[in-house]
Amino acid sequence: MTSHRMRPALLAVALALAGTGAWAETLDFRQCVTQALAQNPDMAVAQAQIKQAEAAVREAKGNRLPRVNLSLTATNTNDALNAFGLKLSQRNATFNDFGAGDFLNAMNTGTDPLPIAPDKLNHPSPVTNVNSRIEVLIPVYNGGMVTQYVKQAQAYVRAAQAGDAMARQQLTKNVLMAYQAVHAARAYVEVAKEGVAAAEEYVRITDRLHQQGMAVKSDLLSAQVNLEDVKLRQTEAANAEAMALDQLHLLLGRPLTDALDVAEPVMPGLLAGDVQSLRAQALENHFGLRALQAQTEAATASVEANRAAKQPQLNVMLRQDWNSETVGLDAASYTVAGVLSWTAFDGGASQAAVDRAEQVRAERAAKLRQAGDGIAYQVGEARRRAIEAEDKATARALAVDQAREAQRLVKKRYENGMGTLIELLSAQAQLDKARADLVSARYDQAVQRAELKLAVGVLDAEQL
Repeated sequence: MTSHRMRPALLAVALALAGTGAWAETLDFRQCVTQALAQNPDMAVAQAQIKQAEAAVREAKGNRLPRVNLSLTATNTNDALNAFGLKLSQRNATFNDFGAGDFLNAMNTGTDPLPIAPDKLNHPSPVTNVNSRIEVLIPVYNGGMVTQYVKQAQAYVRAAQAGDAMARQQLTKNVLMAYQAVHAARAYVEVAKEGVAAAEEYVRITDRLHQQGMAVKSDLLSAQVNLEDVKLRQTEAANAEAMALDQLHLLLGRPLTDALDVAEPVMPGLLAGDVQSLRAQALENHFGLRALQAQTEAATASVEANRAAKQPQLNVMLRQDWNSETVGLDAASYTVAGVLSWTAFDGGASQAAVDRAEQVRAERAAKLRQAGDGIAYQVGEARRRAIEAEDKATARALAVDQAREAQRLVKKRYENGMGTLIELLSAQAQLDKARADLVSARYDQAVQRAELKLAVGVLDAEQL
């Protein structure tokens, strides 16, 4: 009986814990990246583009193979030409269909038969025909046009794959920024908490000194105002944490209502090498350049395909027919044909298509060169920012130590009545700022390290 009474209470506790986020799923950085790559809509778009390009390859290769067409055509007509032709196709034509009866009647009556219009031939009865057909079209020679279309489609597959890899790296960096932003926001919350604790202590000290006649009323009011300001910063830091978690939800493709938490912070390694070696590595590995290179190759194949369209085309057609009054395999016949075609003049349209394709290739080649220069610049800029972030993090850590010691000395002087509240609040403000600056510097350090790897094209969550 007691256990039954405890169940509602346990359920209430469980619901309360769930409501407070105690059961939130905790993910480390790699798990976050894995989920983002699997669920983020941008990755679904990239995968769809790859599948589209692969389907285009299959489509282009299919043009090399024979095409088999099956048809079943039912016809009923009393058109003189078609009716006679259908009877011939059915192997059912007779002399009477030529008007032989009219001819013989004229001969028997001594009438000249030549001017007579044969009624059976000119006004036939309706004829019903069912044609069953198998037709095979075999491409023999097309000037290499199909081969170039296959090369073009394969190049687009490589471009889509490179674009997918680039999107993966960009998403990895975005996840890192959101993941670290949660930790940075929580660090700001801790800084704000320490600031609130210090501000509350200053209120108590100032109140005590005021009661002892060692501080004026305005000092107490200033201390209280400072406390409210620090509490406001604490609220702002908590809001920043919630916003960072929401951003992480979006990147992971999860509903904002999901209870989610992050594990330990992550710090990418600093990519070694001087600017020249990193630029060379980027020109070789950057997936954005690979995508543009593949697009340029596709444009080259398009030029050759348009040139091939100006060459002779040779195709063979094999056809088997059956014709009868009902569906069947009666009156079989076959047709074999070879067609050699060559467009001798089309008003310059074919050459214009070649010229247009060549200009598309020239445009993409120019964009490839431009992108190479841009990536070389990005690598240099990213490396400078990464080195700057390293120096800044070191300097900010030293500044915190110095500000903490300065605050300790000013606080001791104030407690002994040898300093002013303004000096104390100023020292505390410097300490709070130094702590906040250190949090920002460490966040920027992680982001800039990742940015450098992204610029070089080697950002990987497994080898961060």
